Amino acid sequence: MSEAVAGLKGVVAGQTAICTVGREGNSLHYRGYSIEDMVGRACFEEIAYLLIYGELPNQATLAQYQNKLKQLRTLPTELKAVLKLIPENAHPMDVLKVGCAFLGTLEPEHSPEQQWDIADRLMALFPSMVMYWYQWHHLGREIDTNSDANGVAAHFLELLLQKKPEPMVLEAVDQSLILYAEHEFNASTFAARVTTATLTDFYSAMTSAIGTLRGPLHGGANEAAMALIECYDSPEKARVGLLDKLAHKEKIMGFGHAVYKIRDPRSDIIKGWAKKLGALRQDTVIYPVSEAIEQTMRSEKNMFPNLDFYSAAAYHFCQIPTPLFTPIFVFARIAGWSAHVIEQRHNNKIIRPGAEYTGPAPRNFVAIADR
Repeated sequence: MSEAVAGLKGVVAGQTAICTVGREGNSLHYRGYSIEDMVGRACFEEIAYLLIYGELPNQATLAQYQNKLKQLRTLPTELKAVLKLIPENAHPMDVLKVGCAFLGTLEPEHSPEQQWDIADRLMALFPSMVMYWYQWHHLGREIDTNSDANGVAAHFLELLLQKKPEPMVLEAVDQSLILYAEHEFNASTFAARVTTATLTDFYSAMTSAIGTLRGPLHGGANEAAMALIECYDSPEKARVGLLDKLAHKEKIMGFGHAVYKIRDPRSDIIKGWAKKLGALRQDTVIYPVSEAIEQTMRSEKNMFPNLDFYSAAAYHFCQIPTPLFTPIFVFARIAGWSAHVIEQRHNNKIIRPGAEYTGPAPRNFVAIADR
């Protein structure tokens, strides 16, 4: 057996035609298209279609796809009842986890031919799930999730704000979904593929992925980044505070990456949106503090921000509550997860790595009467 590698870092665990992550931090491609080429030139549904169905849609196909998603936003009555029972203080990621698993009992997968429709159903329904629960428990109202909004971002924002979002806010969230849509064999995607490899159903794989994404070392990093940014009311206080945290060897979320070594190619894009949205809000604290944290991390630790760090400020300026940051990640990554489940099923083999044993040497068992 080969030598164990902590966290499987650098280990090639499979093959994929869906995404390639530039190992030196220079690139990110979805099915051959670079992230820089897609952002600003496509809407999220185009990229979701590319990931799930394999090719970019033309205008007619895109319109049909967006219309299909609109028709799939209705929450089943039984699911509404369950969402009302989930406690107000639950994390929204747990709402998605429970909602996804319960939907699998209402609309079970009977054959692999259903997988594309299930992927689309979940993409359409996840914003409805979270916002129905959120509005019921936090604002005391039952909402209709059957919006006519043209796109996942617009649907989510209209359910959250209960009005049409500002154009810049809508575009920023839509483009952020593209950035979050796919990232090769990250923790949640790998969890989905491991689950899928057992020949279980689509919903089980998605539930595994959601649970994995919930952790602060993965999807929850954007929430942790916002909590850090909000600790300071000036760039100078941010610099002093961060130096103190570093001196005490505290982990700073939103910096560095398990794969990228030089930069996260998505970070500059979302940083640009954070800056524009900050100007829209006439912000004089959040964005300057964010930049001060970035500069301090570069000078002190030679670490770069990843996508999660400036996503925090961008979403904050979009008037999105911090606990909803990671669910937005799910709204996007369902496209990538679905593509990987479909790919895993196409050429499946159970994923069962070995382990390097570090326990006691072989020893004789002693009966309880003699211990």
